[in-house]
Amino acid sequence: QVQLVESGGGSVQAGGSLRLSCSVSGYTVNSQCMAWFRQAPGKEREGVAMLNNGGVFTYYADSVKGRFTISQDHAKNTLYLQMNSLKPEDTAMYYCAAARRGLCAWLASWFDIWGQGTQVTVSS
Repeated sequence: QVQLVESGGGSVQAGGSLRLSCSVSGYTVNSQCMAWFRQAPGKEREGVAMLNNGGVFTYYADSVKGRFTISQDHAKNTLYLQMNSLKPEDTAMYYCAAARRGLCAWLASWFDIWGQGTQVTVSS
């Protein structure tokens, strides 16, 4: 059974940092697209960062570019999201997602497997 389990969320003040982890089981990530999405209350789920080809290519939403870094540890089969210079508008539930294909797209429907989410709250 394929599972994605996120961890690392929490509450921080603006300007702080958090590192989210997504542990993958039952599924070996090689060149497939992996992503982090987030959803704030009353808003649609939006893509934050993606990678494919084993992490060779990375993609970021404009709102997080320069502040967030997505990475992958193949040995641990784990995806990470390092979040620096956090802002109150980054507050949301963050989800890890995996696609069964190598190409990436900024569409939630593109992804086949989802984690349960981890909450990030940034106070001003």
